[in-house]
Amino acid sequence: MAHTVFIDGEAGTTGLQIRERLDARTDIEVVSIDPARRKDSDARAELLNGVDAVVLCLPDDAAREAVGLIASNSVKVVDASTAYRVAPGWTYGFAEMAREQRDAIRTATRVSNPGCYPTGFIGLVRPLVAAGLIPPDFPATVNAISGYSGGGKGLIAEFDAPAPAGTSDAYRPYGLNLAHKHLAEMQTYAGLSHAPLFAPSVGRFAQGMIVEIPLQLWALPGKPSPKDLHAALEGAYAGERFVEVASWDECLDLQKARAGAGGYVRDLDPEALNGTNRMRLHVFGAADGGQARLVAVLDNLGKGASGAAVQNLNLMLGLEESAGL
Repeated sequence: MAHTVFIDGEAGTTGLQIRERLDARTDIEVVSIDPARRKDSDARAELLNGVDAVVLCLPDDAAREAVGLIASNSVKVVDASTAYRVAPGWTYGFAEMAREQRDAIRTATRVSNPGCYPTGFIGLVRPLVAAGLIPPDFPATVNAISGYSGGGKGLIAEFDAPAPAGTSDAYRPYGLNLAHKHLAEMQTYAGLSHAPLFAPSVGRFAQGMIVEIPLQLWALPGKPSPKDLHAALEGAYAGERFVEVASWDECLDLQKARAGAGGYVRDLDPEALNGTNRMRLHVFGAADGGQARLVAVLDNLGKGASGAAVQNLNLMLGLEESAGL
């Protein structure tokens, strides 16, 4: 018998992609609310409590309201907002983050889906903190660029609209107040004592992203080499299906053999993993070993949103983890 799932907010960008990943499956039945009763709180509460699992694709306040309507202890919830990412009683939905995390998700009834930027940041930094290569109190910096789909309907409309109604911006930095809502989960799940300095930006492409952490290796207590960092990442994700580490030789190849005029690398494309639930990690190092750049490539709407939500849903319902992915 198929598990019933209600996607609250299925008309949004993330909701549509989750529905697309679930529609062809026979082990899950997606249940929708009657459009005429969408604003009927009683009808919504009935649906939220009458299915096996709920995926919330809502703004933070609306997600909190939805959770408040769920009285059933058996309904499993995956929340894609930022409302519960560091909240007590909620399990963080990054299955590859630690060896015990997958089992924690399997047994949880409340799972918070990670943010797209934090997925790249945590994926790169947490294993290095756990291995003692980066101390918890190290002042981390993260630079990142995402497709404009990550900004929601308003930003999508702005970039998609033709001039003069839309924007002609090719690149737009934001979060200039240094108080981005992703900072709490970045610090918490990377195992850091302080929030990183986070410099996010949006480019003129719909989806996909690159997350980068520059490191002054000479400033780290043990002065690890770039190869030490790479070995730690390889060990952390050995055997994982959706998080992979580019081989050391491939990283060297990207640095040297494929560098174009002026040293521009042509093979790190933020759109390379679009439509997948994969994330690919890279380590690049200076010739003298004193500096490194850690780079993650992922789809902000895949492993950074809808793909991760489906992966978490599969685990919580006892289904094949990679189903629909």
